[in-house]
Amino acid sequence: QVHLVESGGGLVQAGGSLRLSCAASGLPFSIYNMAWFRQAPGKEREFVTAIRWNNGSANYADSVKGRFTISRDNAKSTVYLLMNNLKSEDTAVYYCAAGRSFAAVISGTPRYWGQGTQVTVSS
Repeated sequence: QVHLVESGGGLVQAGGSLRLSCAASGLPFSIYNMAWFRQAPGKEREFVTAIRWNNGSANYADSVKGRFTISRDNAKSTVYLLMNNLKSEDTAVYYCAAGRSFAAVISGTPRYWGQGTQVTVSS
């Protein structure tokens, strides 16, 4: 049984930083593409960033480029999201996702989802 468990969310002031973690179990993590999505109140879930399993390269949404960094530690089966210079519009529930197809992952149809962690940015 696959589990993706996010942690690290919380309340932070605008301009601050947070690092989210997503611990995976029940799947061969090293060959899975990993991603972060977010959903703000009243809005649809949106893509934030994804990292490829084979070369570690990443894609980012324009809204987070230069502020957010995704990384992975295959030895720990964990993917991270470092968020700097946070803005009020980054407030959302952040979800971890995993899939074998990178195209499917970034299009919002990964194979697995986590349960989400709340990030609230106060202005």
